[in-house]
Amino acid sequence: MKADTRHLALPFFDDIHRALGEQLAAWAPAQQVDESDDRRACKEWVKLLGTGGWLRYCVPAGVDGALGGALDKLDSRALVILRETLAFHSPLADFAFAMQGLGSGAITLAGTPAQQAAYLPAVARGDKIAAFALSEPDAGSDAGAMTTTADAAGSDWTLNGSKTWISNGDIADFYVTFTKTDLAAGTRGITAFIVDAGNAGLDSSEHIAVMAPHPLATLKFAHCRVPGTAQLGALNGGFRLAMQTLDIFRASVAAAALGMARRALFEAVRFSRERKMFGQTLADFQLTQAKIGEMAALIDAAALLTYRAAWLRDDSERSGTGKRVTAEAAMAKMTATENAQRVIDMALQMHGGLGVKVGTKVESLYRDIRSLRIYEGATEVQQLIIGKAVLQS
Repeated sequence: MKADTRHLALPFFDDIHRALGEQLAAWAPAQQVDESDDRRACKEWVKLLGTGGWLRYCVPAGVDGALGGALDKLDSRALVILRETLAFHSPLADFAFAMQGLGSGAITLAGTPAQQAAYLPAVARGDKIAAFALSEPDAGSDAGAMTTTADAAGSDWTLNGSKTWISNGDIADFYVTFTKTDLAAGTRGITAFIVDAGNAGLDSSEHIAVMAPHPLATLKFAHCRVPGTAQLGALNGGFRLAMQTLDIFRASVAAAALGMARRALFEAVRFSRERKMFGQTLADFQLTQAKIGEMAALIDAAALLTYRAAWLRDDSERSGTGKRVTAEAAMAKMTATENAQRVIDMALQMHGGLGVKVGTKVESLYRDIRSLRIYEGATEVQQLIIGKAVLQS
């Protein structure tokens, strides 16, 4: 089953993106991973994506290709194409790809040459699994409320506290971890560090089970000592770094939702053509046709916002204006995840009893889509971002 690639003809994309999309659409259906154990499966997907060369789009090329990337810079449209196509086939494959990018993105943006050389080529090959540790039990959307601290200890730092809902928790090789280095300064007192999984004082063994299995864990730091060279970016510049990283990948969350919605529509169309009812197929009923029409329109509306956000971000990078596209990415993320939830729900309803049978594709999609409306900024947070942007314009 090959994902539909007709949307690649839209003017948002260049020939390099169209070639990438076609190649990935041909590669993905041939990959078979047993996903009954999400942690083992995620590791396997990272290896497959690394061997296939797809993780090279998570990092930049660097001078003479030294960092292992496929392109000179992180390219939002490439990320969107990759996530949409992978999510169509396997949301867990999409998760594995996305976390390689998100977990290493801050190193791409702010890492020293030594940090980039130590981590980015290994991420691109799939030799190191990356993670992004920002959220805490009492600090999710409100990052300024975090209480995990980093205290100077000579030329080293000592970390204490906890992070939770950490994707790739307990399977990652390193964690880009955001801490308070000035407790009284709110978001202006946050600094990032690269913490290797084997660091003494780091415990990642507390796993979190969720409705759509993904490797998540709580991280506990108890006098976890890291060298001064582990500091990532400027002292107390961690909040801005985290937001810059999320800006790059937020539109790609929309793309993942888009891929799941496209798969739900595919399943609904296939089922409606095959299901016999009252002497005709389900597809012959006008009510079915109306629902499929609504699903298609919801998907296209989300797609246009998603591709626009990615194009605007890439255009800003190309032109050197440095203009942030936070509001446009928020519109894409909000619309795509909410629309995908509606599309998948309609596809499940169309399947009747089969829709809630464990093991059917629409049933797993129904569980997979729900978290996308929460992570990397819940829908309500996106609404606030968009509203503030409109009021300030």
